Amino acid sequence: MKKIVFIFIVFSVVTVFFSGCRKHKDEEKKDSANILPSNFKVDIPAAISYSGAVKSVTKSGNDTVLDGNEIYQHLRFFINVGEGSADIIQELIFAISRYNINKPMVLSFQGDDDSRIKNLLVLEQVAYNREAFEFMMVITDALNESNSDKGLAVQLVWNRSPIKGVAILKPKNIDVRTAAQWNDAILKIEYSEARDKGYDSYMIVTISAIPLTNDPYTMSSLKMFAGKTGDYIDVYGNSNHPNARFLSSDSSGFNWAFVATGKESSNIGVAEVGLPPSYLDNTSRNTLLNTYSIKNVFTNEINTFFGGTVDSATLAKYLKNADAPGYFDAGGFVSGGTSPGSAYNELIPRLSFLTPYNPKELSTLSIALY
Repeated sequence: MKKIVFIFIVFSVVTVFFSGCRKHKDEEKKDSANILPSNFKVDIPAAISYSGAVKSVTKSGNDTVLDGNEIYQHLRFFINVGEGSADIIQELIFAISRYNINKPMVLSFQGDDDSRIKNLLVLEQVAYNREAFEFMMVITDALNESNSDKGLAVQLVWNRSPIKGVAILKPKNIDVRTAAQWNDAILKIEYSEARDKGYDSYMIVTISAIPLTNDPYTMSSLKMFAGKTGDYIDVYGNSNHPNARFLSSDSSGFNWAFVATGKESSNIGVAEVGLPPSYLDNTSRNTLLNTYSIKNVFTNEINTFFGGTVDSATLAKYLKNADAPGYFDAGGFVSGGTSPGSAYNELIPRLSFLTPYNPKELSTLSIALY
């Protein structure tokens, strides 16, 4: 499968925009009354979330076995995209704290990169999506406030104890000069430590209207849940690739649908991946991860493309690393289908309770402002 490329510009745009807001560590003590949330993300073990180059541990010298890292490296990357999105919110909260956000207030500042005036408003006792929150912070691009999106750059609503909130970013209004191509893209993070979904903490990362590139595997949207309970982190979600197609298919568009569980202390993980069509309207775990499992999809595509001329033994050997679930450690893929050791046994049962999102939801995904 061709390597999937995702343009990560939104993250660099946000980081550059707020880089001038960083304060020296010695100044943090001045903000003891700061009302901004102290945490807004779930850390995910590197075994199932990784942005760098993957290590090949199973590739055959004569290419008779499909490398497990080639199969699963995109899973770890997409999970890392979701985690990186939450990192941006963390960075934003830390950076904006230089303004000593300790009460409702109004102020303006100049964007570091586009040199445009940004307006910041903090309110208390607000309602968002029919839920009450202690505070809301809104940052807008002053010149774009007359637009239909009201110039929204950042919106954050939150409670302090327990921490719970929703953050929305619109790159277009964060840096007007360099993010013009992200005209409709929106990033949303929902975070909670209120144990309202059976986890100590969880986050839901949603990215909509990602601009498509010429790469056929470009991503248009992503939605990912990550929940932490003690030493365990459960992750599930989908990324949508509307222009992608397989070897033999005339139709295009599929989701990379995944579920994974990691153990933080030992940095190991297990995962299952499905490749359902983008507009499949289905919420069944069996359909998304079994009917459209990597093994089944690859088998069907190879058989169709080669007209059934590949004998079953050769095909089974080639795809042995596509057996589910996949097992990972800090270095990447370890094995497929067969557990590499007893340390993984406690993770496997957790997967059965996890289901990706409906693929059609990703294809029609939109994020409402305000």
